[in-house]
Amino acid sequence: MKQLKTYIVCLFAMLSLSSSAQCTFRNTAFSSGEYLTYNLYYNWKFVWVKAGTASWYTVSSTYKGIPAYRASLTTRGTGRLDDYFVLRDTLLTYNSKQMAPLYYRKGAREGKRYTVDEVFYSYPNGKCRVKQHYMGNDGKHRWKERTYDDCCYDMMSIFLRARSFNPESWKNGEVVKFPIVDGDDRRPARIVYGGKENIKADNGHKYRCLKLTYYEEEDGKWRDIASFYVTDDPNHIPVRLDMRLKFGYAKAFLVAMKGINSPVTSQIK
Repeated sequence: MKQLKTYIVCLFAMLSLSSSAQCTFRNTAFSSGEYLTYNLYYNWKFVWVKAGTASWYTVSSTYKGIPAYRASLTTRGTGRLDDYFVLRDTLLTYNSKQMAPLYYRKGAREGKRYTVDEVFYSYPNGKCRVKQHYMGNDGKHRWKERTYDDCCYDMMSIFLRARSFNPESWKNGEVVKFPIVDGDDRRPARIVYGGKENIKADNGHKYRCLKLTYYEEEDGKWRDIASFYVTDDPNHIPVRLDMRLKFGYAKAFLVAMKGINSPVTSQIK
C-alpha cells in the first residue's frame, strides 16, 4: 500500500509538470556524467592573475520523486586570493528530464559576506509558482511566493536550457528574452548572440565558439552580467566565461571535459 501511494504521488507530480508544456524544452546538448573543469582568473589591480578553479557536474537524479538532471557549479579561490578576498560559491539546480526548473540554490561567500538564495518551483494548472527564500548576511530569512502565467528561470536552469538552443539561423544581435528569479526577486533578463570567435582553452586547444552575453535589467537599465563562449557544435560546451563581479572582473577557461554527449567537432585542428 505504501508503494502504491508513493507511485500515485509521483504520477501526479509528473502530470503536473507535463501540463505546463511552455516550461519544458528538449535537451540536445548534454547527458548524465558530464564533468567540466576550469581555471579562474581575476583582474586584481589591473593585472590578470590565476586565482582559483571551478567545476560543473551534471548527473541523472530525482527531485521529490521526479526524474531530473542535477547540475552543480562550484568555485574556489586559492590561498593567494583568500589573503585579500574569500570566494566560495556553490550553485545547485534540479531540472526535470523535460528541462522544467524544479529547484535552485546558491550559497555565496564573498569576502566576509555569506548569503543563500533558494527557489522552489511547481506548476499548478499550467502556471509557474515560485517559492523564494533568501538568507542575508545578517542571518535573517525572507520568504516570498508568487504564481505567474509565464515561466521563470534561475541562472543555472536558463544556462542548461540555452545549451540546447539552435543558433544556426541566428544573426548577430539575436535576442532571447526571459524572466530570471533568485531568492528575493524576479526581473527581466536576456541573452544576446554576438557571433562566432575562435577561443583558446587552458587545455591547449582552440575551438570555434558562439558568443552569448547575459544581461539583467536593473532600475530600467540593462546590465552586462557575463559572456559565454560555447562550442559551435551540438554540445555547446562553455570554453570561456567573462564575468562582471561586484568587486571587479573574472574569467574562466576550460581545462578538461569528460562525459561529453556528442563529438566535439568545433575543435580547430
